[in-house]
Amino acid sequence: MNNTGFFAADILLPKADYEKWSVVACDQFTSEPHYWAKTKEITEGYNSTYNLVLPEAYLSSDNSSLVASINANMSVYLEEGIFNEYKDAMIFVERTLPKGKVRYGIVGAVDLEEYDFSKGSKSLIRATEGTVLERIPPRVEIRKDAPLELPHVMLLIDDIERTVIEPLKNAKLTVLYDFELMQGGGHLKGSLIPKDMQEKILCALEALKAKGGESPLLFAVGDGNHSLATAKTCYNNAPNELNKYALTEIVNIHDEALEFEPIYRVIFNVDTDDFIKELTETFTDGPKTIEWYTKDSRGEVHTSGLTVGSLQPFIDSYLAKHPEAECDYIHGVESTLSLANADNRVGLIFDGMDKSELFPFVCEKGSLPRKTFSMGEAESKRYYTEARKIVK
Repeated sequence: MNNTGFFAADILLPKADYEKWSVVACDQFTSEPHYWAKTKEITEGYNSTYNLVLPEAYLSSDNSSLVASINANMSVYLEEGIFNEYKDAMIFVERTLPKGKVRYGIVGAVDLEEYDFSKGSKSLIRATEGTVLERIPPRVEIRKDAPLELPHVMLLIDDIERTVIEPLKNAKLTVLYDFELMQGGGHLKGSLIPKDMQEKILCALEALKAKGGESPLLFAVGDGNHSLATAKTCYNNAPNELNKYALTEIVNIHDEALEFEPIYRVIFNVDTDDFIKELTETFTDGPKTIEWYTKDSRGEVHTSGLTVGSLQPFIDSYLAKHPEAECDYIHGVESTLSLANADNRVGLIFDGMDKSELFPFVCEKGSLPRKTFSMGEAESKRYYTEARKIVK
């Protein structure tokens, strides 16, 4: 009996044109709509996941027409038979990142009954950051009537002995896709994992689970916290035998190619002098540095402990007093500095957490502050490739 919460799934893959099919996770480049405009230009006239997702750069108070279009596109793709379906499948993923390193993973489905995103959860699958409940409803609107799901969720396992994923690196597998990703995303190769190897994967996961004691943390959500929380909410609201599961990729936190990057902050529509005055009065001492940038100046303040653990409450408090101001969460120093180089904006750059701290922190203290870390910069994120039916 499989008690790991991870399962094979009926996975859909397009029959052709992977280069145009796969686009980066919708929660990337949220303040850089030119990236998505270029993606639209590249995919125009092709079957593409761009037509099946709603980039968060385009989220608004009323997304109904866009959501209706997405659902219609999904139905058309299913009716036109653009997919091959692989029954009871797991896929071994080899992702060559923009800087040349290769990150390895396994795509399969997780049982959402084993996942709880509430604070203090002791579930087998846990959130790693605080879930912002008001972010769930607009995402539920996108998913609740969708016939398909496309995953950008990545779950981490703490497998220091490399027993689950790494044995696949030297296996002779049937290649399903092997192509260059658009817009500097690197390269993606996926291979079908045969049934006997699936059983070995599940046995290795069982052994990892057994090491976790009475309340084991087997999977920590690395990317896509709010997407998985949305899937769980949709399942709770209208359960069926398909949406009980969510398609994800599992990755070993000890993978050498997996890097934790800080997620920086840019404050928009702000009186920069006032913001910096409060910042400098709040953060006066400590070994950790927070650098601030405006269009015309820069400086730094200091704090101790987990940097974002003290910075995020400060930002939340400031925004509560200044509702005209907004905060966005930015991947990469270059993007942060570029966005800060305009009137009425402040960019904040700071030290991140080491990935070795993640599992002990979540086990001991629960979830991190939201947007504490990113698994690589934006171009290294998961690209939508696989799909799965979530309604009959």
